[in-house]
Amino acid sequence: MADLEKVKRERPRRENNDRRQDDGFDKVLVEVRRVTKVVKGGRTMRFSAIVVVGDRKGSVGIGTGKAKEVPLAIDKATAAAKKNLIKIATCETTIPHEMTGKFGASSVHLIPAKPGTGVIAGGAARSIIELAGIKDIVTKRHGSSNKINLVKATLNGLKALKTKEQIAARRGIAVEEI
Repeated sequence: MADLEKVKRERPRRENNDRRQDDGFDKVLVEVRRVTKVVKGGRTMRFSAIVVVGDRKGSVGIGTGKAKEVPLAIDKATAAAKKNLIKIATCETTIPHEMTGKFGASSVHLIPAKPGTGVIAGGAARSIIELAGIKDIVTKRHGSSNKINLVKATLNGLKALKTKEQIAARRGIAVEEI
């Protein structure tokens, strides 16, 4: 019995990895792709993941990761998304004005909507809009339906939004003059 207690004391303590810190961010896995690279010895397979991270209060980010296993690719993408967080200008539950975001051959037209409309958007654009905390919006996709390009186009459109206060401050005038 004494030997058992001695062994327990000598064992190094392991950190409990099950208890991860809750950082207040939600994440959505948009897409996982299996990609192959042809080399001299044959084909090497890897996985590519794109993840959207947001706090539903105006901060959102996207990240991509690539690894030999799916969970590692998702972890890399999540870490990249947390590094790329940006603040979105919102007006109550919607966006301040219409905007078109473009990336590659994809473009997403973002239209503000009245309260109660909900999020009317496709899968790729919906994930980033919901995690940004926007509750009433209408979107329309044009061009390519590539999910990576759609997420980046949506983020570009949201990034370009400006509130009346921001425009007034930039011009150096009062909000009522706009």
